[in-house]
Amino acid sequence: MNFWILGILVFFARIIDVSVGTFRTISIVHGRTKIAFFLAIIETSVWLIVLSQVLPQVVEKPLLGVFYAFGFATGNVVGIIVEKRLAMGYINFRIITKDHAEEITERLREKGFIVTTFEGEGKSGKVTEVYVATERKALAGLVKIVKEIEPDAFYITELTGTVSKIRRPTMVPATGWRAVQKKK
Repeated sequence: MNFWILGILVFFARIIDVSVGTFRTISIVHGRTKIAFFLAIIETSVWLIVLSQVLPQVVEKPLLGVFYAFGFATGNVVGIIVEKRLAMGYINFRIITKDHAEEITERLREKGFIVTTFEGEGKSGKVTEVYVATERKALAGLVKIVKEIEPDAFYITELTGTVSKIRRPTMVPATGWRAVQKKK
C-alpha cells in the first residue's frame, strides 16, 4: 500500500478510535455501562487494526508514528466536541440573583423547567438562589433566558449523576392543547 495512503488511513482511524474512547470514558463517568461496553469493543477493534499496520513498519517509516500521534491528538479533540454536542447527562443549574428571582423563576417555569428557590445572604445583602436540575442539552436555553432577564447574572453549572425526575422543557410557545391547558 502507498505510504501516504496508509499514513492518512492511520490518521483517520486513530481519530475514530480515540474519539470513541473519549466518549466511552465520559460514558463511564456518567454511569452509562451499556454504552461504555459497546464503545470499548469498537475502540479496541479499531485500535488493534491500526496498531497491527503501524507497529511492523514504524522502524523503517517513522513518519507513520507521526500520523499515529496526530490522529491520537485530533481524536481527543473530536471526541470532546462530539460529546459536547450530544450533551448526555444532567446538570444542576444555579442562578444567584438579588433582584430578579421572581421573573427568572416565572420564565423558567413557563418554559417547563422544575425550579426551586432558596433564600440566602451574600456580601451585599439578601439574595435568592434559583435552582434547576435538567438535561445538559437544555443549558444553552437556560442561559439565554437568564441573560435576557439579568445580563450580568451569576450562575453555576454542575454535572450531576442520577436525577429522580426531569420534566422536558418546552422552548417553544405553548400552542394547541398546551395553550388551552395553560389558561386554566
